[in-house]
Amino acid sequence: MAILKQFDELVVSSRPGQSGGPRLNEMRANSVRCLGPHGLHRMAYTEWGDPANPRVLVCVHGLTRNGRDFDVLANALASDYRVICPDIVGRGCSDRLFFPDDYALPTYANDIITLIARLGVESVHWLGTSMGGLIGMFLSSLPGSPISRMVLNDVGPLIALEALQRIGEYLGKAPDFADLGEAEAYVRTVCAPFGALTDAQWRFMTVVGTRPKASGGFEMNYDRAIALPYQKAFLEAKEISLWPMYDAIRCPTMVLRGAQSDILLHDTAVEMTGRGPRAKLVEIPAVGHAPMFLEESQVRVVQDFLLADPG
Repeated sequence: MAILKQFDELVVSSRPGQSGGPRLNEMRANSVRCLGPHGLHRMAYTEWGDPANPRVLVCVHGLTRNGRDFDVLANALASDYRVICPDIVGRGCSDRLFFPDDYALPTYANDIITLIARLGVESVHWLGTSMGGLIGMFLSSLPGSPISRMVLNDVGPLIALEALQRIGEYLGKAPDFADLGEAEAYVRTVCAPFGALTDAQWRFMTVVGTRPKASGGFEMNYDRAIALPYQKAFLEAKEISLWPMYDAIRCPTMVLRGAQSDILLHDTAVEMTGRGPRAKLVEIPAVGHAPMFLEESQVRVVQDFLLADPG
C-alpha cells in the first residue's frame, strides 16, 4: 500500500464543500443521526477505502481536534481497511450541542455505537488519540465490545494533574483569527508538543483544525463550550485513574507514547504492558502529546500492529 511520501507537496484546501486541493485517495464525507441526553444531533465522519470492505478501522481524534487529523494515515491504510474518521460531536463538521454538560464520555460512546451500527459490521479495529483513546478504553472494557484490536495513542488509565491543568489553560480560550497565518501561529504554539513538523504539516493541522467564520476570518473548529464539562470533570480532581476500566480490556492493544508526553507518563505506559490487555508499548522520539501520524514511520507502526491480526 502506498504511504503518502511527499507531504510537503500537499496543498491542503480540502474542507468539505471546497475545491482547489487534491483529493486524498477516496475520501468521502458522510454523517449519522445520533440520540443524546437532550435530543438528536448529527455526527459527521469521513470515510476512506472500499465501502464494501468488511474490515473497518475507526480513528477517533483528541479533545479539540477532528477526524481530518487522520487524512494521511487513512490514505495509507485505505487499501486494507474501510477507514472511518468521525468528528466527535462539538468538533469539526458535527453539530454543536445546546447543553454543554452533554459533552461527555457517555454521549461520545453512544454516538460511536450508533455509527458502528450504521456501518453494518460486528467488529472494528480502533485507533484513538487522547480523548479518542479514552472512548476506546471505555467501549473495549465492556462485555460484547465491538472493538477487536486497538491502538491507544498517547493516553492511558492514569493522567497527571499537571497535564490536565496545561490543557485547561487554553481549552475554550482560543481567539478568532483574521487569516490562516494568525491561526497557524496559534496552532504552532498550543500544539508544539506534536513535534518538529514541516511548514506544510503545520499548515495542514491549521486548515483542518479551524473553520471560516460567517463574519470573516477563522476560528478553531470546536465548540468552546466543551471546556465547561472538562473543568468540572477533570480540573477538580487530583488525577484521573481508570485502571479498573483498563484491566477489563481483553482485545490485543498497542499503546503509543510520545517520548516527551506529560499526558501519558513513561511509568504508566510501562505498567500498561503488564496488566489488563498487556499492551505492546512503542515510544515515539522527539514528540510529546501526541504523535499525529504525519510521518511515514508513525503510520508504519500502526499499520504493522493492526495488520498483524488475520481477522
